[in-house]
Amino acid sequence: MKHLFTLLIITASFSSFAQHPSLLEPGLISNGGVFGLTLSNDGKEAFWVNSNGGRDTLIIMHSKKINNVWKQPETASFSGHAGEWKDIDPVFSPDNNIILFQSNRPVQGKPDRKGFDIWAVKKTKAGWSNAYHLGDSINTDASESFASMANNGNIYFMKENPNGVGSSDIYVSQYKNENYSKPLNLGAPINTNFRESNPYISPKEDYMLYFSSDSTGLGDVDLMISFRKDDQWSKPKYLGAPINTTVGEFCPFVHQKEKRLYFSRTQQKPGGRRIEDIYSIPFDADKYR
Repeated sequence: MKHLFTLLIITASFSSFAQHPSLLEPGLISNGGVFGLTLSNDGKEAFWVNSNGGRDTLIIMHSKKINNVWKQPETASFSGHAGEWKDIDPVFSPDNNIILFQSNRPVQGKPDRKGFDIWAVKKTKAGWSNAYHLGDSINTDASESFASMANNGNIYFMKENPNGVGSSDIYVSQYKNENYSKPLNLGAPINTNFRESNPYISPKEDYMLYFSSDSTGLGDVDLMISFRKDDQWSKPKYLGAPINTTVGEFCPFVHQKEKRLYFSRTQQKPGGRRIEDIYSIPFDADKYR
């Protein structure tokens, strides 16, 4: 009995030192109305979405870390037009030369298109370029969102299902001859009759994080991981506690140099508004293999 009591004390002690997600820059970045952070390879430039706890106004924000201090956030140069259109889900390319994001801003030649399309900006000597549309092979009249890029240029993203099954699935558009191919539905075991979205693809295209609304999870939507080998995706696994909780986790982004996962949490409040913030935690994908 004495040994059992000692073991319980030791277990409790280790548990108290367990890593838990930490709120990112409370008050400055995480203010109860933000989600979807992406971070440059050097860790000194960040973009995220200002939601103000809703979906009526969505603007991409930007901050730089100077002398180890994050500066006051500003609207990203390629975003801003509140009331005219909405911009969401910025994600750096692995080489940091491109930022993908989604917008429902007008598309030339598509006056009736109202959903989100995939857009991008390129890094230039003067800063970030004007936003450009990725074309109508990868984009359709259905909404596309949360796009991330592998080293080879392939883009993984969410697309609303025309047939309504599962609400949304994850697709890939391969980069060939400097163009994006028609998107391919990843199919099972990634996509199900539930909602799958927000795919973060690793630079080597060997694993993917995303969320699912599968009712076997802990909350509204939970983060999952799947590994790719020989062009086949493994059976997905939940990341589990302490990352997943009874509220919704979404917008995963792994900083490869820091070996850290950044993600967002959202919780519906009475009256229709949300509390949503950005968190981070040390992350090793291999422990889920």
